[in-house]
Amino acid sequence: MENSFETLIASYIENGVGIAEHFISNELGNHLKENLLSLYNKKLLLAAGTGNDKKLTHNALVRSDVIYWLDKKNNNPYENEFFVQIEAFIEYLNTSCYAGITGYEFHYSLYETGSFYRKHLDQFQDNTSRQFSMISYLNANWQENDGGELLIHQAGNNQKISPTQGKTVFFKSNELVHEVLVTNERRMSLTGWLKRG
Repeated sequence: MENSFETLIASYIENGVGIAEHFISNELGNHLKENLLSLYNKKLLLAAGTGNDKKLTHNALVRSDVIYWLDKKNNNPYENEFFVQIEAFIEYLNTSCYAGITGYEFHYSLYETGSFYRKHLDQFQDNTSRQFSMISYLNANWQENDGGELLIHQAGNNQKISPTQGKTVFFKSNELVHEVLVTNERRMSLTGWLKRG
């Protein structure tokens, strides 16, 4: 497990974007995907918005995925296993990089065919608690023509990242403008933020 933690941190330090191909095991990824699809079939995923609190807005021309927030109160064994791994990563990050992370939040995200999320930053203008963004993908057998890549905009060096199962991406929430390109197949992930304060 610590190998994937170190890979994520080392690649972040080198490139501004951390990537670990097997942060989530295939077994855990399959269980999380089954749970996500079960929630989706029960119509428990809701349209995602942008902004926070009273500034929350829903605009399908900007963002068209549906989400479901993870919570330990759900008492789902696979979500809890994911939380244990995230907490271990936070401890490793704080110990090795003095990041000062004190909390986290994650939601499932599902993009149906034709869905996307236009260019944005993850940190709110009036709330700086989100320090790092993390996305863990749940798409087995992803092919290039499936679309739905994460496109990170960096000066002279845009980076397109395929959403393949097990892969986790990690970057500063207030620094990198990014978007989800139009997906041609159903696209699933766990998306969240490591928080301070």
